[in-house]
Amino acid sequence: MKTTSHYIFVLVGFLFTSILTSANAFQKDKDKFVVVLDAGHGGHDSGNLGNGHKESDIALNIVLNLGKDLEKNKDIKVIYTRKKDVFVTLRGRAKIANDADADLFVSVHCNAHSSQASGTETFVLGVANTKRNMEIAKKENEVIFLEADYEKHYEGFDPNSPESLITLSFLQEEYTENSIKLARLVEDNFEMGLNRKSRGLKQASLWVLHNTYMPSVLIEVGFLTNKAEGKFLNTKAGQSKMASGIKKAIYSYKSYIEQNIGENIYQGTEVETIESAGDPQIIENVVFKVQIAASSREIPPKSYNFKGLLDISREKVGKVYKYYYGYTSDYNAIKQMQIKAVSKGYKDCFIVAYKDGNKIDVSQAIQSTSN
Repeated sequence: MKTTSHYIFVLVGFLFTSILTSANAFQKDKDKFVVVLDAGHGGHDSGNLGNGHKESDIALNIVLNLGKDLEKNKDIKVIYTRKKDVFVTLRGRAKIANDADADLFVSVHCNAHSSQASGTETFVLGVANTKRNMEIAKKENEVIFLEADYEKHYEGFDPNSPESLITLSFLQEEYTENSIKLARLVEDNFEMGLNRKSRGLKQASLWVLHNTYMPSVLIEVGFLTNKAEGKFLNTKAGQSKMASGIKKAIYSYKSYIEQNIGENIYQGTEVETIESAGDPQIIENVVFKVQIAASSREIPPKSYNFKGLLDISREKVGKVYKYYYGYTSDYNAIKQMQIKAVSKGYKDCFIVAYKDGNKIDVSQAIQSTSN
């Protein structure tokens, strides 16, 4: 890829994603956790050739290593967008993931730059665009032009239009939370587990194929244009090492998902008793809830599905079902509910606020009391 060149592009096909919880979490004995592995580029699109190394080959080797390891787990099903040196269109990659009803999409690429820049990066779709990331998105989106009949399949999208890029970000803003979770796990594993330099989690506006229903990340395993890093990535040992880091991140993500929603058959009849810390802090015309999970699957908002928590509600946002605990105008009470949810295992839960049926920032809700 040229300067992070074709990477966000495959992510492009799948970053319409995020907050989705795995099917495995709901039907543990029936379905497997489906991971779609995507090796960047391929065929007439070789990716970048930094220092004479071929991105499409290195990405494929890492993906095959990763898939081989994941396939050893009987609870995981691995699907590849390609297993050899062939070109796959963006819409083709999306179709593979959608047809599989995948739980996760992971795209692997290698970076490039005109300098000796080094380090890993993991991308998700988002609105937090720096000037550099906007330029990267433009370049990545231009891979559309390598596809036959691209005018027909990508009608109305201009890879060079800032307006098009910005629109992409807002279209799928609701689908990024779980993608970010996975991206952080990947970069943490690279940095702390493998002692690789991490450039962190990045967000960029990317063209995304419609109807892709799974958290998605695009991983840049390093810069081929960096002499030392390129040499490392071009070895079997280096490729195996990077694959192992991604594998551990996927396992951690899968565990996180299953802890947050699962077959927790709770048969108790406890009565909800939430004691507010201090005097009630009632916010007029505002309702607070604790968001504890989100998923592409619709499940009954019953206590036995949510570790015994009572007062569970469900809301459909786009193609995602969000699950909430509690319903109160007392801010102190909802904080205690959040503490209780954390104690039940929902460590990443957070408070949300609604005014007149519309979602607002919690800080805005609290400030309204002084107005």
